[in-house]
Amino acid sequence: MKRNIISLIVIALCFFACKKEHLTEIILSNNSDFDLTDKPISIKRDRLSTDSINNYPLLINVLDTIPSQLNDLDEDGNWDELFFVANFSAQEEKKLTLKWVNKKPNYVVRTSARFGKRNSSTTPVQPKTSETMLANELPKSLGYQQYQTDGPSWENDKVGFRHYLDGRNAKDLFGKKVSTMSPEHVGINAEGAVEDNYHVMGNWGRDILAVGNSIGIGGYALATETELMRLGVTVDDSINNIEKTTFKILVEGPIKSILNYNYENWKPNGENRNYSVEEYTTIFPGIYGYKNTVSISGIQGDENLVVGLVNINNDKPLSIIDENENYIVLYTHDKQTYDKKWWLGMALIVPKELYLGYTEAPKTGPLSNTYLAKLKVENKQPVSYYAIAGWELSDTRFIDEAYFINYLKKLTNQLSVEVDMIITN
Repeated sequence: MKRNIISLIVIALCFFACKKEHLTEIILSNNSDFDLTDKPISIKRDRLSTDSINNYPLLINVLDTIPSQLNDLDEDGNWDELFFVANFSAQEEKKLTLKWVNKKPNYVVRTSARFGKRNSSTTPVQPKTSETMLANELPKSLGYQQYQTDGPSWENDKVGFRHYLDGRNAKDLFGKKVSTMSPEHVGINAEGAVEDNYHVMGNWGRDILAVGNSIGIGGYALATETELMRLGVTVDDSINNIEKTTFKILVEGPIKSILNYNYENWKPNGENRNYSVEEYTTIFPGIYGYKNTVSISGIQGDENLVVGLVNINNDKPLSIIDENENYIVLYTHDKQTYDKKWWLGMALIVPKELYLGYTEAPKTGPLSNTYLAKLKVENKQPVSYYAIAGWELSDTRFIDEAYFINYLKKLTNQLSVEVDMIITN
C-alpha cells in the first residue's frame, strides 16, 4: 500500500511538471514573394492549449524572444487572442515555441493609448480609460474643454493620432521624431489643466496637421447623392447630433492598442434618420498609421460611408494607386502641415471590393476641406480601412513623393499577405 501511495505521488508530480513545461510549436509561413516587416499575427485562444498552470506567454524563435501579448477583445474577463508581430523574408518559414511562464515578461513599449479628463474648469486632468458623453456636454455648453488633447490619443513607434471626442469626431495627427512614446503630460500643463502645448515642437514631435471643419485623417461620415452627414458637430455648436457617445480603451499593450467608440441615436442634419455606430481603432508597431473598423445600424440603403483625408494645406490633386488585388490607395503628398512647413504624405488604404470612387467636400460648412473616399456600406456590416501618414521629420525620405508611393505599395502588399499557420499543442 505504501509503495502504491509513493507511486501515485510520483505520477502526480510528473503530471504537474509536464503541465508546467507544456510547449506548443507554431510554424508560420510567408508563402508570398514579399518581405514582411512587423507583420501582425493573431492566434485565437481556441487554437492554443490553455491548461498550463502559468499565465503568461513566452514566444521563442531559436534563441530570440518575440514580444507578445494576450488581449481580451470581448471583455468577458478571459483573453481571446495571442498577438505579436514578426518579420519575414519572402518565402520564409518560422518555427516558434510557445511556453507559459509565471512572471509577465517586460517588452519594449511600441504602442500606447492615452485619455484624460477634468471634471470642472478648476480641477486637474486625471487619467481615465473610459467615458460617457451626452449631447449637451460639449465644450461650448460646458464653458471649458474637459478632455486632454480634446479626446483620446494613440501612437506607435512611428506616428501618433488623436480623436476629437468633444463632439467633432475628427482625427488629427501627431508627427513623431522618436520611437519612444510621447510624454504623459502632452495636452496638460504643470497644474494639470488642459493646455494646447502640442502645437509647439517637443523632443518627441508635435501636432502637425490643420483639421478645421474637416474630419481629419481617417475620420468618416455618411453621404447620399444630395448631402453629407457629419458624425457629430463643429466646435461652434453647443448641442451634439449624437445623443450618447461612449468611449473606452479596450486594449493597451506594448504591441497592440485598441480604442472603442459607440455613438447612440445619431440624428444628422435634423432629418428623419437615426443611426448607431460602433468603431474600433487599432494600432500596432512598425506602420505609419492605424486601422479603423466601423459598423453602422440604421442604414436605409441610399448612403455611402465616406472616409476623409483633410486637404486644407494641400495644393495638389488627390492621387490614386490601383495596383493591389485587395486595396485601393488614395494619397496626397505636399507641404501640407501647419504653415506649409514640412513635407507630409497622407493616405487612405481602402478595400477595393467596397470602393466607389471619391468626392470632395465643400470649402465651407460643417464638413469641409476634405477628400472623401466613398465606400459601400450595409446595415451592421463592419468596414475596415487604414489611415497613413509619413512626415519628413519621422523619416527624411518622405520628402520624396516617389519614396512615399513606394512605401504605400509595399504596405498594401504586406496587408494583403496571409501568413499560413500550423499549430501543434
